[in-house]
Amino acid sequence: MRYRVQQFFRAITARVRREDVEAALSNLPPGAHALFLAQSSQDQRHALAVFRTLKESGHHDRDLLAAALLHDVGKAAAPIPAWQRAIIVLVENYSPQMLDMLSQGEAKGLRRPFVIYARHAERGAAWAEEAGCSPVAVALIRRHHEPTTDLTSTEQAKLLKILQAADSVN
Repeated sequence: MRYRVQQFFRAITARVRREDVEAALSNLPPGAHALFLAQSSQDQRHALAVFRTLKESGHHDRDLLAAALLHDVGKAAAPIPAWQRAIIVLVENYSPQMLDMLSQGEAKGLRRPFVIYARHAERGAAWAEEAGCSPVAVALIRRHHEPTTDLTSTEQAKLLKILQAADSVN
């Protein structure tokens, strides 16, 4: 719980340095620059933290790094305030069944943030594909919330597990 409270305060005070943005853009295809920049400062900060974690761990696969920078870009379709994101994270951690229930239907009323959250990976993957990201990066973005326990031992499955691990600590 303490970690989630700290995460919330980092989110509402998120600042992104120009040099960090430049580093991110240099790791994305030119068509995807606008996608990264369309993210909220809190999502940019998170994406950069995931990116940095991967690089500091010795990962330099361009598809993996692009996915790290854009894995939450689908949230830019309809911004969700930090307090609503905090509720989503708590519901996801303590009652995944409730999150599944609240994520059904149209993105209206009280369900809006839950539906947007549930669909952000698919939306982000579609945008990344349109922006010229590789098929591997697109697949990683699309699947970044999927369970990895039943995945085969392919290279893409290994990259997905690495992305998820970096995402979970940031």
